[in-house]
Amino acid sequence: MQNFLLSGKTVPRWVILLIDLSITTASFSLSYFVVKQFQFAEILRGHFFWYTGLYGLISLLVFYCMRIHTGLIRYSNIHDMFRIFASVFISSLIYPIAVALILTYAYNIHSLDVSKVLLINFFIASSLHIMLRTGVKGIYYQAKHHTTGDQKKVLIYGSDNKAVLIKQALFSGNQFIFEGFVETDLKKVNSSIQQGKVFHKKDLTKLKANNKIDILIIVNEQLENKNTQDIIEACLKLGIKILTVPPSDQWISGKLSLKQLQELKIENLLQREPIVINNSLISGEIRGKRILITGAAGSIGSEIVRQVLTYDPEMVILCDQAESALYEIQLEMEERFPKANIKIFIGNIRNYKRLQIIFKECRPQIIFHAAAYKHVPMMENHPSEAIFTNVMGSKIVADLAVLYKAEKFVMISTDKAVNPTNVMGASKRIAEIYVQSRNSSPDNAAEMINGAGSYLETTSSRTKFITTRFGNVLGSNGSVIPRFREQILKGGPITVTDKEITRYFMTIPEAVQLVLEAGTMGEGGEIFIFDMGKPVKINDLAINMIKLAGLVPNKDINIVYTGLRPGEKLYEELLNEKEKTIPTHHEKIKIAKVRTCSHSQILADIQELITICEQDEHSLLVKKMKEIVPEFKSKNSRYETLDLIEDVHITKDDQLLLEGRLS
Repeated sequence: MQNFLLSGKTVPRWVILLIDLSITTASFSLSYFVVKQFQFAEILRGHFFWYTGLYGLISLLVFYCMRIHTGLIRYSNIHDMFRIFASVFISSLIYPIAVALILTYAYNIHSLDVSKVLLINFFIASSLHIMLRTGVKGIYYQAKHHTTGDQKKVLIYGSDNKAVLIKQALFSGNQFIFEGFVETDLKKVNSSIQQGKVFHKKDLTKLKANNKIDILIIVNEQLENKNTQDIIEACLKLGIKILTVPPSDQWISGKLSLKQLQELKIENLLQREPIVINNSLISGEIRGKRILITGAAGSIGSEIVRQVLTYDPEMVILCDQAESALYEIQLEMEERFPKANIKIFIGNIRNYKRLQIIFKECRPQIIFHAAAYKHVPMMENHPSEAIFTNVMGSKIVADLAVLYKAEKFVMISTDKAVNPTNVMGASKRIAEIYVQSRNSSPDNAAEMINGAGSYLETTSSRTKFITTRFGNVLGSNGSVIPRFREQILKGGPITVTDKEITRYFMTIPEAVQLVLEAGTMGEGGEIFIFDMGKPVKINDLAINMIKLAGLVPNKDINIVYTGLRPGEKLYEELLNEKEKTIPTHHEKIKIAKVRTCSHSQILADIQELITICEQDEHSLLVKKMKEIVPEFKSKNSRYETLDLIEDVHITKDDQLLLEGRLS
């Protein structure tokens, strides 16, 4: 029996039907004997075979119609048990009618108290059918439980209906061995559900040691729970792998597929309380408007597209220079929002005439400017590219916003613009300064002269310029988490620049939620900063990602420290020391009070930067950037010499010597 069950073979359905018929007939016979007190002579004279044969025929028809024989006995569940009760009950209801019509009326047979036999038979027949199914299922479970091989021993977090559904869905095959449920509710501990014991979370250590637990399964909905986070941390320490399943309403055709099981992502460990935004306020701002999103194919830009489309805009223009990535987001959005008016525009924000086409044709009312170069080491080696894209490109989009009277311009900035130590961060800070100055520039003034020579405020022609500033986003293109995942898949090592390096992290969806909220509340000229929570050690991130993969750090996967990269600093900041913040109506959004610069001054500075870029003089370019952003102090970079020159006022020859340009 054990070998047959584990072989995966199944008994033909007609055999199951005959077995059920045999059980039914035997049960009725026994009930008949009990009512007749086992007086065999009287039983045989009392038309036993007529009564039994008629009941067997009725039961056969009922069981066949209710498809009792079609399910695999080894996978029987509570629904199958109810169907058995129902079938026996229906047979008991039909039988007296059949006896009255056939035996009593047609053949004048009156030798049996049918009601007593049916009452006894109901309990015996139901019990025997259920015993058969639970017995086969128990044998199968025990056989599967004690087999050796690649099967993983699994616990399920929780013991509610969702946990039971997962158990029924996942443990019908040979992939896993079910070891029980894990609970935090002491009232449920030590109880038994679906042939599984309920353990307390404190038992995890003992279960790992004695039962060799490999996996804990958690429903995605439970991840934000504080108790769940504690259990996850305990599993990581014990080396228990964690898998997640989607909510039951997302199961394919109502069934959970093994393909829907996913490894717990590092993003889940960094989750904070869900961000609550004012959807009605954002909807009122975006609904029926024409929205332009630059960098629409990037990590942040594409999420802005997804969220903006949920607010029913008149048109969404997706602008990017990356053809393949833009095509992919186009296909995704057309599938998810088939009725939306989506316009694709391939173009570089550095090309004024090219970009002007989309402004002329579509007249965007709200602009989310997410296009930028963001990789610190790359921009450290190519500072002119950082200026051309991050500064000049931002200037072009901002200037066109004013020219074509857009209502709002929302720029996506970075925490690296605060006390920048690299070219990328400094370029974003210069872009911030320009965008702020544009808010009150002469051609964007919110005033006009009336006939009497006095000034009247008009808001219809004024573009509001808003900046949002936040740290790293989890899983964005080229970020540390995808890189670590790739290194783990290759067997390591994971490369970390410094053991003490920390970064602020936020998920892409919650960052974009705050961008939309800030963009809605902005009145122009603000730099909004987001509550990024606590900074995270990159080293801890690497360790946890290795553990999440079910591996042991520095045993299965090594961690190698490579040293800080050019322009990189140990700790990121969200606010300059000289800056202050003021709260907004949203607790996670604050306004930074930063130094401002006149539009004419920053315009002249940017024009000079572009001229230097065209000369390809990197040192002169970075030197000018430091003049515009005095707090820009290079770290771990060849441009540190420029800070030294400025501090000690050395001669030109010494400067060239320090830069390696004088032999």
